[in-house]
Amino acid sequence: MKVKELRLVLTVDNLEEIIQFYRDTVGLPVSKAWDEETGRGIILEAGRASLELIDARHAATIDALEVGRRVAGPVRLALNVGKDIETATATLAAAGAEVISPVTTAPWSRVSRLKDPAGMQLTLFEKSTLLEE
Repeated sequence: MKVKELRLVLTVDNLEEIIQFYRDTVGLPVSKAWDEETGRGIILEAGRASLELIDARHAATIDALEVGRRVAGPVRLALNVGKDIETATATLAAAGAEVISPVTTAPWSRVSRLKDPAGMQLTLFEKSTLLEE
């Protein structure tokens, strides 16, 4: 078996606000959208995906370095925003994200931590540790 795509599915109460946040502010292009009797949804393309699996002790270490205290739940999104992390952080904050921790330097990258309008925590980071294809 070879996985060809990783898709993270979030169920939210404020769908239109979250669509605007990720599509319009973050800039993720629409792959597919639907509005049917059974419900509404949208798939946004997010470039290359990876699945990071960590234990609770390492999660606490990450939170300590990025935020200064344990704050994340079992799921957190991490977005590689390239070199202009300050602007990306300010843009998301202006669009309704709560800044949990401003830009700081962790051992792996410069990072910031936010909470989107639905409550999902986001880590913005500058450089990836993924293997190049």
